[in-house]
Amino acid sequence: MNFLFAWRYFKSKKTTNAINIISWISVLAIAVVTSALIIVFSVFNGFEDLVKGLYADFYADIQIKATTGKIITLTPEQKKQIQSIENIAAASFSIEEKASLQNDENQTIVYIKGVDSNQVLVNNISNHIVNGTYNLGSTAAPNLVIGVGIESALNIDAARSLYPITMYLPNKKSAQLNSVDGMFTYNLPTVGAFMVQPEFDNKYVFTNIDFLRYMLDFKPNDYSYCDIQLKNESASEQVVNKLEKMLGKAYAIETRYQQNKSLYTAMQIEKWVIYGVTCLILAIAAFNIIGALTMLVLEKQKDIAVLTAMGASRKLVQNIFLSTGVFLALLGAFIGIILSTFICWLQIKFHLIALQGGSFLIDYYPVKLLFTDYLLVFLTVLGIAFVAAFIPSRKASLQFVSLKS
Repeated sequence: MNFLFAWRYFKSKKTTNAINIISWISVLAIAVVTSALIIVFSVFNGFEDLVKGLYADFYADIQIKATTGKIITLTPEQKKQIQSIENIAAASFSIEEKASLQNDENQTIVYIKGVDSNQVLVNNISNHIVNGTYNLGSTAAPNLVIGVGIESALNIDAARSLYPITMYLPNKKSAQLNSVDGMFTYNLPTVGAFMVQPEFDNKYVFTNIDFLRYMLDFKPNDYSYCDIQLKNESASEQVVNKLEKMLGKAYAIETRYQQNKSLYTAMQIEKWVIYGVTCLILAIAAFNIIGALTMLVLEKQKDIAVLTAMGASRKLVQNIFLSTGVFLALLGAFIGIILSTFICWLQIKFHLIALQGGSFLIDYYPVKLLFTDYLLVFLTVLGIAFVAAFIPSRKASLQFVSLKS
């Protein structure tokens, strides 16, 4: 019944046109802010999915590394035990070290990763080759696959370079790294370049694990990391628990989220900051509801008196005007939701709004609609509208109006 009064009050003709104008301004303000909030959330979700996808292509579902130091030791028996755990689809072992690459006068510092043949099973780096091929060679004839940022820094064409590049690796047995025997050197050909995102493209180089083991004088069972691909990523916590019991405290076992905790935390903080700022804008827009209801209370003083004379309680009068304020907000939210959904659908379907610069993996703003965002926005609008409508509705229930003229 309260919303029936609200609807009649909203559409009825008022003695002062300003009330109708302010009411529609309230509806439109709520609609615009609601639409903006859903669109911003959807674009943020799209970028978040894109970034997570790129990180998933580079990082494994689970990674085993040393708690202290850089080296883990895994015997053949331990490797078999790891691969036999339920929900583990594949395990890859790698060695990583900092190195310097030089091509004539061009030089850059990189992280070189020696990986085994199972590396293509635990990440999708081979699917991001944009120049040449993914071929790491053998122990006797190793190749390099480099990031496009490193390719640019060395001023080479990774797939067509006629001359090898020189790699410098630290000799950890040397007393002084700046001495003659402080560095190992080796000339390697480049066969391909990958492009994931600058964080990886400017930093990493891949080569054959046995070659790098030989260069760094690693023991046969020594590795830097063990990367694991799961059959079902939702089972990651269970697999981590089993690995911790199996390997002990000398090994740090991390999920993809834990490997990139700062990134995922930053993305969540950014989303909530956006939500907070937009809520402030929504609260400002809700002041129009206060103005519209205050004027409506003045307009409907005789109605309040009639309802009171008929036995209506103060609570009922308050609820009628409270419902009117909520009705204005819900109407605006409904319009905003329809508008934002249509705009997002157009972007998903036709990619109308393009990204500028031309250096991204995609050339349009990614969009992803989530039901939880709709629910959050709806409840936020409802909550702010309730608070905004409470003050004038409370005032309406407390005032005394006489029917005598």
